[in-house]
Amino acid sequence: MNVKESPRMNARQDIPANDSFGTLSEQPIGQIAVERPGATAIFRRLKLDFCCGGQVSLRQAALAKQVDLTALLRDLAALQREDEPPPAATATELIDHILTRYHAVHREQLPELIRMARRVEAVHRDHPDVPTGLADLLERAEQELLDHMAKEEQILFPVLKAGGSAMVVYPIGVMRQEHSSHGEMLEHLMGMTHDGTPPQGACNTWRALYAGIAQLSDDLVNHIHLENNVLFPQFEPRAAAQACGSPASCGCAA
Repeated sequence: MNVKESPRMNARQDIPANDSFGTLSEQPIGQIAVERPGATAIFRRLKLDFCCGGQVSLRQAALAKQVDLTALLRDLAALQREDEPPPAATATELIDHILTRYHAVHREQLPELIRMARRVEAVHRDHPDVPTGLADLLERAEQELLDHMAKEEQILFPVLKAGGSAMVVYPIGVMRQEHSSHGEMLEHLMGMTHDGTPPQGACNTWRALYAGIAQLSDDLVNHIHLENNVLFPQFEPRAAAQACGSPASCGCAA
């Protein structure tokens, strides 16, 4: 009988000789937590201490907790995502890229950022640079993004994948307005965190939090750019022409 091994088994398993992550395994776990947004969620799931115990290597941390190092390295490697959509992507391919690269990632990012923000605000509440209210802001951002992405996934994207319609300009207009609100939220978020720059002497959790927020900002800006400047324009002129019937006669083409 084949039994799938738990990630906590085979902690002493060696990394294959051709594995490119050998260097990563010798890096301090705290450094990885800061430099690889998303790593903290993996470490927390496996109960690996990246904050107070962040000075030990990833290999040592895995060995101490009997975690399969090879599986852990693969999980960390999966955090490195491809930003660019396929060359000359169709609308359907572009939408699929947005769904996997941005929608799914935002759903992973925000709960972990909220958790870390709550901890930083509680543990460092007496620090003059503590970002009081950051967790609440992130929770509002999460709710806004979840609602926004649900509307795209359930209403707009299926229509676009089917070729669009004369009425598609209206939901696209709503999405553009909400994108502007997301941009205002990002400005507030980056202002509260000094553009993702932690104070001198900040703990690894604080540093990882701000690195994750900087990554969220980059991801959301790229996400909005792909929709506003690449995806939506493919449908807006066509929809306007369909709505007018004859753009030349009604003046829309002027």
